[in-house]
Amino acid sequence: MVDKKKTIRGLQEIRTLSGRVDMVSEPYRAFMRITALEMEKERRGIEKRSAVQRVQNIDARFRDIEAEKDALLTILGERKKGRSPAMSSVKPKEISNQDTGGFKIRY
Repeated sequence: MVDKKKTIRGLQEIRTLSGRVDMVSEPYRAFMRITALEMEKERRGIEKRSAVQRVQNIDARFRDIEAEKDALLTILGERKKGRSPAMSSVKPKEISNQDTGGFKIRY
């Protein structure tokens, strides 16, 4: 005789479709996801604009540095050519970094 064991199944073994709902059957989920994506896109756009502005500020400072360096080298070159110190009493411009709240140097 073959003894067949019956598996006793309870309420926990009943298969359901819960948790398997797709975004088509519940459109609000898709709209919420779209909203989240749009919010992230806006945040990333703000970050990008901020980064571009920082790079532009750095580039402008590089140009200022080169201009001041050229002016100082010109003054030194004139001094070496024999000009009097009174003629070369040109003060370099004041360096300030007001855009980023940085330091200030006065000569």
